[in-house]
Amino acid sequence: MNALEAIVLGIVQGLTEFLPISSSGHLRIVPAIFGWEDPGAAFTAVCQLGTMAAVLLYFRNDLWTVLKAWFAGLRDPEIRKTLDSRIGWYLIIGTIPIGIAGIVFKSQIEGPLRSLGVIAGAMIVFSIIMAVIDAQAKQTREIKDLDTRSGLLIGLVQALALIPGVSRSGSTIVAGLYLGFTREAAARFSFLLSVPAVVLSGLYELKDIGSADGGAHAGTVPTIIATVVAFVVGYASIAFLLQYLRTHTLAAFVVYRLAFATFVLILLAAGAIS
Repeated sequence: MNALEAIVLGIVQGLTEFLPISSSGHLRIVPAIFGWEDPGAAFTAVCQLGTMAAVLLYFRNDLWTVLKAWFAGLRDPEIRKTLDSRIGWYLIIGTIPIGIAGIVFKSQIEGPLRSLGVIAGAMIVFSIIMAVIDAQAKQTREIKDLDTRSGLLIGLVQALALIPGVSRSGSTIVAGLYLGFTREAAARFSFLLSVPAVVLSGLYELKDIGSADGGAHAGTVPTIIATVVAFVVGYASIAFLLQYLRTHTLAAFVVYRLAFATFVLILLAAGAIS
């Protein structure tokens, strides 16, 4: 992988990590379209650390408040009842399903599920689910209405994002909408929930960068370049999406996903990519 490929994939990661269109799917499809080597699952996971740094910076006050309240709640039952302390627990509970699924299905995630046909199919199927739930969303609940059941259910749905093409942000936002949360509230919790899952995944995959299993084509230097670019673009994407969802539905993302997936299937049928 050269510097240009790294920059392009870093931009792709930064744009697609938070928009509900699947970053892992795009990081697999875009190189195939340009005739580049598959950078590998490890590259995808580590590159996500750049966008996680963007989350940590953008939500630094929220995360610091939650962290302090969670630790304080371990000693004080009254603080444990506060929203910030409870959100800390919800983030832990919501991360458990994807952690277990990631370990159990690691070989499938890094193998068969990275097939371009599977990715395009997942994009189409989840687009339909996204459209239906978004159209019927009641949007009567805010972040303050989070409870253990909501945190667990959103976490369970987040595990589906291990399938490239589904979208981690898309799955968690849609789960939040299904539970009655506003689009902005669902997106905000989605961003917070991404931190433990993606950071742990990225750190776990660091050992495979440059190896045959992790995608030898993605060396250490290109991975660093892509991660830095992903951080810058990702920060802008967070601000955009939170503002966008205050006044817009997910329709534009549904249309894009369907169009992009169809384009990929046409290329596959024509033998232009494989």
